[in-house]
Amino acid sequence: HSKICLVKRVDKRKVTYYANLATGNFNEKTARIYCDHSIFTAKTEITAELVKLFSALNKRTVAKGFKHLIVSPIDSRNRFYELIEREIKHAKSGKAAYMILKVNSLADEGIVEKLYEASNAGVQIKLIVRGICCLVPGVKDFSENITVISIIDKFLEHARIFIFGNAGKEEMYLSSADLMSRNFEHRVEVGFPILDADVRQEIKDIIDLQLQDNVKARNINKTNDNKYHKNRLATKVRAQFQTYNYLKNKHQ
Repeated sequence: HSKICLVKRVDKRKVTYYANLATGNFNEKTARIYCDHSIFTAKTEITAELVKLFSALNKRTVAKGFKHLIVSPIDSRNRFYELIEREIKHAKSGKAAYMILKVNSLADEGIVEKLYEASNAGVQIKLIVRGICCLVPGVKDFSENITVISIIDKFLEHARIFIFGNAGKEEMYLSSADLMSRNFEHRVEVGFPILDADVRQEIKDIIDLQLQDNVKARNINKTNDNKYHKNRLATKVRAQFQTYNYLKNKHQ
């Protein structure tokens, strides 16, 4: 289920690797409908680990011991727990701690319990979940530091994005995996860090637009009434349209 590509270039005996990692496929049937992120990079931190992963896959196995990549079914659950635990530690020590997670579905019991634990420790958690959400947000003394919205609009939100405050040294990962048991345990999935500051900021800007959406976003809450998300913004923000204009103006 991972979306990874590795190109090896040999020029005058010098080997260079180029990688593409994404949250979705290159699929002619879904390309006009799905919203995803795709990263093209030559950073050796990423390409060296992809060489290792592809070598293992060619042997019909999955390698261990990745520093940058988060790979299922080997170590993704433990890595994700560690990232949440780090935010819990920061919150308990009085530092700013937060997570912003965007997925298609949130259904893994272990992750849900960890998010409750983080909320109770004071970690501020914002979730964007398009589909299944087994977490109940906004319950006093239980999940009061968690908010969840779901955006259903013209295009299908398919990206998986994980942002961790890390005491001011924010980290961002994209992934092919949702927060479901099958993605942790029964599929080959690859999550990857966004190491370029400009790319990281662009994705963060898009996420901020989605968190501000007051046209197509719905609140997920304990009553499960799915009412449209309202905020104090005087203007209407329709994230998908705003994102289109943002990217058009930035890259034209």
